[in-house]
Amino acid sequence: MEQNVKISMLNQIYGGLLTKKQNEIIDEYYNNDLSLSEIAENHGITRQAVRDILKKSEKKLFEYEKILWFMKKNLEQENKRKEIIKQIEKVRRNTQDKETSKQLSNILKELKKLI
Repeated sequence: MEQNVKISMLNQIYGGLLTKKQNEIIDEYYNNDLSLSEIAENHGITRQAVRDILKKSEKKLFEYEKILWFMKKNLEQENKRKEIIKQIEKVRRNTQDKETSKQLSNILKELKKLI
């Protein structure tokens, strides 16, 4: 997974544990694609201060993930759901019983809502 995507995901999960300013700067940089200079201007701080806040915030996000593993668990669960969906679709395609096929279709709809 690309580093920028990973940091954005970690901020969605753990951003509430950062300071308001750290959370805002991470969001502006990774989700809104603002440059360091643009962020610095918006917050009335130097470009170097923005960089320092980003690096400190990124480090904290990775520390939280190392301890709590929420992102890892979420990704594993998502992969398991996708595999279950594939297996159910295969069984549904191969079944001759219309009622069973209908029930499996309903189960698939509910599972897909979870992804």
